[in-house]
Amino acid sequence: MAARPPGDGPAAGAVPLVVARGLTKRFGTFTAVDGVDFEVRPGEVFGFLGPNGAGKTSTMRMIAAVSPVSDGVLRVLDRDPATQGAKIRAQIGVVPQENNLDEELSVSDNLFIYGRYFGLPRATVRARIVELLEFAQLSERANDKVTVLSGGMKRRLVIARALINAPSMVLLDEPTTGLDPQARHLVWERLRSLTDRGVTLLLTTHYMDEAEQLCDRLLVMSDARIVAEGSPDALIAEHAGREVLELRFAPGALPAAAGRVAGIGTRQEVLPDRVVIYGHDAEQLTAAVNERGADITSMLVRRASLEDVFLRLTGRALIEP
Repeated sequence: MAARPPGDGPAAGAVPLVVARGLTKRFGTFTAVDGVDFEVRPGEVFGFLGPNGAGKTSTMRMIAAVSPVSDGVLRVLDRDPATQGAKIRAQIGVVPQENNLDEELSVSDNLFIYGRYFGLPRATVRARIVELLEFAQLSERANDKVTVLSGGMKRRLVIARALINAPSMVLLDEPTTGLDPQARHLVWERLRSLTDRGVTLLLTTHYMDEAEQLCDRLLVMSDARIVAEGSPDALIAEHAGREVLELRFAPGALPAAAGRVAGIGTRQEVLPDRVVIYGHDAEQLTAAVNERGADITSMLVRRASLEDVFLRLTGRALIEP
């Protein structure tokens, strides 16, 4: 499953569901979001990508109308979160990072109680439960307590719960954190089926493959600011190229060997254990390296990825939460 190709998603001229201009969030003297501008169009999957502390979750909380804006302009569903927060919250769905389900209640009861929070009639909630359990592939677990569900099932239940009020836009904070590959792919499939119905998705993620597979557009954030914006393919082409050549050398040989291969490709990174060369044609890169006569112990050719973009734009240093 891949993100939709250009022209297959929402119309560029559609009225945005979210508009941010100079959006800023401060906690005392600390600035978590520093004057960001972006728009989210109906029907797209819009992702916030960045390391811990980049400002992703703070931005999402402002959009969800649960955290006040410190400065700038924010419109959500053509409303002002400062004065119309309740109306915004009634029309969106939210999938938090943690599975905050009531584990002593059944799967159906978790959905029923949440639906009643929105003031929906009992009959409407019951009908929605049947639909949502089928959507989440949990129909056979309707009467089971949440505590016996697997991590993937709980995550699908949280997503189903966020849809109980039939929202036009759903906010998802790290939707597949902690899931195994099979569960992640099933969640991806369910999320993409929502966009086929016209639901707009905003998500934060640490997973490069998730962002590349799901998102139509991405904001890459670092140090509370936007450092890049575009589709995954466009970001990769602009910041990484098409193909990557990774070279490893005998112990102690890297400094001299790195000098021998310098200048090859569109960009290079000399790391403690290898040299990474970026370019557009792997065969040309390989031929150029072989001509230099460097003492190479191993050579890996791979496709450039969103991870290459992420590391270039946000750095390789470990950032602790």
